[in-house]
Amino acid sequence: MPLLERVTTLLRANLNDLIDKAEDPEKMMKQLLLDMENQLLQVKTQVAIAVADLHLLENRKREHEESATGWHRKAELAIARNDEALARMALDRSLSAQQMAGSFAQQMDDQQMEVETMRNAYLQLQTRLKETEAQCELLITRNRRAKAAGKATAAQTKIADGAALRSLDRMKTKILGQEAENSGAQAVLGLNTVEDRFHKLERESRIDDLLLELKQQQRLPG
Repeated sequence: MPLLERVTTLLRANLNDLIDKAEDPEKMMKQLLLDMENQLLQVKTQVAIAVADLHLLENRKREHEESATGWHRKAELAIARNDEALARMALDRSLSAQQMAGSFAQQMDDQQMEVETMRNAYLQLQTRLKETEAQCELLITRNRRAKAAGKATAAQTKIADGAALRSLDRMKTKILGQEAENSGAQAVLGLNTVEDRFHKLERESRIDDLLLELKQQQRLPG
């Protein structure tokens, strides 16, 4: 594709449409800016070449104009010397030089139009690049903010769906159940301990009675 056609394509590109179609908008925007910078550099180079060619055409036109003037003076000199044949040859050379100067003048007009076209393309692309850089900077910021918001929304949705709360409820129920079991076990252990103590007291009392009976039987001092 010719350079100007590529530039026109970039100038007509709809940034929003490109972003909508891109899988990675940020990567696409960076690539677009890189493409525009490369095209801008190429257009700038072509403008410099076109201007150089215009100067070359100007020099060639001036050379032929000077040549035409020089041959015309020689024709005048030949006539002054009554050398008509030589004068005709000089005039012929002068006409040829004039024709060449006219051709270069036409080429200069065409080249001037090309220079203006390239310059306009360069200025438009330069302006579009600055605008696109600003747009991309804003869109990249918005894209990153949207991603962050999306992650936050996903986290909120995950919490809102009750899964985490249900897990907490199950854990709470399990803990309460364990506490109840522990309380019941402690209660049972407490009862057993009281019964054991009374049983021990009764046994000790029975042993005291038996011991007293033995002492009485043996008439031992109490």
